[in-house]
Amino acid sequence: MELRYTHPSECEAGTLLRLLERSYAPLVESEPEIWAQEQKNWKASDRAVFEDPETVGACTFLSWHGKDLVGFFSFDPRPQPIGLVGHNCILPSFRRRGFGTQQILELLRRLRSMEIREARASTLDHPFFVPAQRMYVRCGFREVRRNSWDRDDRRNLICYAKTIG
Repeated sequence: MELRYTHPSECEAGTLLRLLERSYAPLVESEPEIWAQEQKNWKASDRAVFEDPETVGACTFLSWHGKDLVGFFSFDPRPQPIGLVGHNCILPSFRRRGFGTQQILELLRRLRSMEIREARASTLDHPFFVPAQRMYVRCGFREVRRNSWDRDDRRNLICYAKTIG
């Protein structure tokens, strides 16, 4: 079944934060000191979406499977002609059904409609993110570099790019 997408204004503030917390709970529980800063970023992102619905909120979409909220995605088109994939997640009970791929393909469609020529995404080389790594490759992204992650020197940030224009 296809996902449908709605503006975050259909939910209350804090919804995106809760989705991220539920989606990343095992990771946060396993390394709370490393993920504390990211949790602050999640809270700030959620606040920005609901405080600025015409800017940040306009680039964030909730994903629904029937009546169930399954996740969300966001993007930043400001560095045109490049668009950046932002926070995105699928709740654990809805994973492994292709919903993450559907979200990214919808995000790419929206960027293309804005005449964005290249999409960029990143994830970590942590085992938790192997499904995300595979999803980006499935969606046509290619790895372009790895940078040391500033919060944990054991991890690298994997950077991806995809031509879409």
